[in-house]
Amino acid sequence: MDNAAITALLKKNFALDPQTSKVLVVGLGNTGISVAHYLQGLDFKFAIIDSRAKPPMMEEFFQQMPDTPVFTGGFDEAAFKVATHLVVSPGVSLNEQAIIKAIANGSKIVSDIDLFACSVDVPIVAISGSNGKSTVTTMLGEMAKAAGLRVGVGGNLGTPALDLLALDAQLYVLELSSFQLERTSALNAAAATVLNVSADHLDRHADLAEYAREKQRIFRGDGAMILNADDPVVSAMRDDGRKALTFSINKKADFHLAYQGDTEYLMHNESCLMPLAQLPLEGRHNAANALAALALGVAVGLDEQVMCEALRKFKGLSHRMQRVAEIRGVTWVNDSKATNIGACVAALQGYARKVILIAGGDAKGADMNELAPAIKEKAKSVVLMGKDAALIKQALNDCVPVYSADNMAQAVQIAAGLADAGDSVLLSPACASLDQYKNYQDRGEKFTKAVLALVDRSGDLVTFPSSMAAI
Repeated sequence: MDNAAITALLKKNFALDPQTSKVLVVGLGNTGISVAHYLQGLDFKFAIIDSRAKPPMMEEFFQQMPDTPVFTGGFDEAAFKVATHLVVSPGVSLNEQAIIKAIANGSKIVSDIDLFACSVDVPIVAISGSNGKSTVTTMLGEMAKAAGLRVGVGGNLGTPALDLLALDAQLYVLELSSFQLERTSALNAAAATVLNVSADHLDRHADLAEYAREKQRIFRGDGAMILNADDPVVSAMRDDGRKALTFSINKKADFHLAYQGDTEYLMHNESCLMPLAQLPLEGRHNAANALAALALGVAVGLDEQVMCEALRKFKGLSHRMQRVAEIRGVTWVNDSKATNIGACVAALQGYARKVILIAGGDAKGADMNELAPAIKEKAKSVVLMGKDAALIKQALNDCVPVYSADNMAQAVQIAAGLADAGDSVLLSPACASLDQYKNYQDRGEKFTKAVLALVDRSGDLVTFPSSMAAI
């Protein structure tokens, strides 16, 4: 789309006009910078504000846009008063008083996803859920590439949505968080899914019901709905007036699992797509992810056999069920991306034999009692660390032996002392990482470093390839 067409849509949908609008971008992170570049390209008047005194990317931004007004060190109400529109980054709560006052005084909220939706005229696939969304987003991106399409993959994962516009793609695949969705109104995805809903981000959402409502906003519009038939909260989102495809690992659905003889297959209705054993990711939750990706691909016209071939080659994501090393017969697995209870439970359920679990961090207001049944069933022992370690220990109520650690290196040392040959040690924190680390990636890297340091005590090491094959 050319700039004139984009500007016309922005004016129609949000009364955004380069001549009269004054846009305040709230948050100077990756999203905020992508918005700034976008607005500059369309000749909008804008400024940026950040509550931090020195945002990490401020120096880099000043080099790129030295003439842009930037306010830091708090939310100056004077900056909000003159703004006709606010583009609030996902990391900033809409419950900030300055934002609430600005909205009450007539400022309009527009998200970066709204801006993106008004700037493309090719299909968008939108993916959300408490767990698995990054895996499914990446899977579908690989499927589209295998089909020969020029595809843009990003959003909450990797590249900010607005930066994808430079690709001039034929298909966009966006991972979207509840924070992105709660401030988005213009998205009309050709296909969309909420993979599942479990307790997450309850420090920002009032309760699970509100969190689910924000997720459901992904289905605004008239595109195909891809629904998890195994999740009652997601199933209840169905609109009978819309095209819908279902997936399930427990029952018959449009995309499901079924045995033909002794072989279990990924199925589309009655058609066998590929043996489940050919999926290089172990765990039933990854079978569900694959079925969801297949359903999304079918909804936008991708060839099923091409998609299956892409699945056979898919190696998984960093920090998501990655084998780090095998030392003296003990397998060490990095699942640092498991930042909520549902992700940890899914990881544990993928094991037939009990594991030693390293968990803990910032629980984000979640009820840790929901973690206890899975740990009781699947964990041999647990090593806890981080801000809410005591909360998790209380919830476990001595159902398994619990050990405490002050940091990752200590947690790994304790786990090494507990593990026998044939055991797996799983870092799957069930919590956010920001209490002790920059992000979940930093946490996973610290785990990997601590595990590899064990080699000093043993020459019996088997490391895995740099692709870190997911299990």
